[in-house]
Amino acid sequence: MSRPLLFLDVDGPLNPYAAQPERRPEGYTTIRVPCAYRRPLRVWLNPEHGPALLRLGYELVWATSWMEEANVWISPVVGLPADLPYVEFGTGLFAERPDGVHWKTEAIVAYAEGRPFAWVDDEQSPADSAYVADRHSGPALLHHVNPRIGLREGDFTALRKFVAGLPA
Repeated sequence: MSRPLLFLDVDGPLNPYAAQPERRPEGYTTIRVPCAYRRPLRVWLNPEHGPALLRLGYELVWATSWMEEANVWISPVVGLPADLPYVEFGTGLFAERPDGVHWKTEAIVAYAEGRPFAWVDDEQSPADSAYVADRHSGPALLHHVNPRIGLREGDFTALRKFVAGLPA
């Protein structure tokens, strides 16, 4: 059996964008990403996250509006491979749904094709959990990460526990 997928969002889990703007969290570094329509985007990243994520036993996939740009800007700073696959959201990017399901959810379920997966994000809701339960045939963990603090040890523990509980 192939490894379970771990869908990674950037803003919230890896970049605690909602932290106090004048206080970079301990252990994080700052990058400035050029933005065509406004001043450069400030992004806080923790170089220890990449190695910790790689040790979890998942196949990592970007599930972020950054899409392929996550490999350019995020991977090198956090210590992840520069060629991680990503979910292509196409015309669904930022599209609001009348059922309240997040714009990422349908594409993530389609990408998984029934494989077990965990998804770390700061924007999931009960509507997303219901959608996944109704339309995904394998085990799934939708794990919310507080965007004020980003990934912490408790989040890694939850991800390890999920993957350890999967059938061999």
